[in-house]
Amino acid sequence: MITAEQRERLRGWFTGRLPEDLFEELAEVTVDREEITVIGRIPAPTPAEDASAAEREAAIEGRIQEFRERTRDARISVARDAEHRFGRKVSWGVECDGQRALFTHVAAPVMTRLRQPERQVLDTLIAGGVARSRSEALAWCVRLVQRHTDDWLTELRESLEHVQRVRSKGPDGEPEEEDTSTADGE
Repeated sequence: MITAEQRERLRGWFTGRLPEDLFEELAEVTVDREEITVIGRIPAPTPAEDASAAEREAAIEGRIQEFRERTRDARISVARDAEHRFGRKVSWGVECDGQRALFTHVAAPVMTRLRQPERQVLDTLIAGGVARSRSEALAWCVRLVQRHTDDWLTELRESLEHVQRVRSKGPDGEPEEEDTSTADGE
C-alpha cells in the first residue's frame, strides 16, 4: 500500500519521463506490490462516416496494434528506468476511443488457505462454466467483490494511508514543527 503522495510522485515521474509524443494524455498510473500499470490515451482512428460498427471496431484494434509495435522501444526504455527506480515491473496499456487494452501485465500468484466450503464455491464456478480453473474462479470472485465494494475499499485505503502517516510520526519519523507561541502572543 502506498500513500497518496507516493502515488502522485510516481505519476509525476512517469509524466516527466515519458516521451512527449507517446500519449495524448497519461490516463492512469496504478501500483501494487509487484506492478506499476501505465495507461495512456491515444488518438482514435477516423474511418469513413458511413463505416459500419465492425469497421470502426477493427480500426480501433488496428490503431492499438500499430501503437504497440511503433512505441515498443520507447516503452521498454522507460520501463527499465522505472523498474530500477521503483523495484516493480511496469505494464502498459492504452485507451482508444473508449476502449482499453492492456499489452502486458503481471499475473502474480496468490497464496490461499481455502477450506472446503470456499473451494466448493470455486468448483461450482468452474462447473458452471464461469471459470476454467480455481485460480480463474478466485480472480472472478475478487473482481465481483471489487465491483460491489468500491466505496468500502476506497474508505479502507484512505484509512491505511492515515495509519501510514501516523506511523511515520513515530520515534524514527520526522518531527512536526511545534507552535512555540503562547496565548499572549509571545
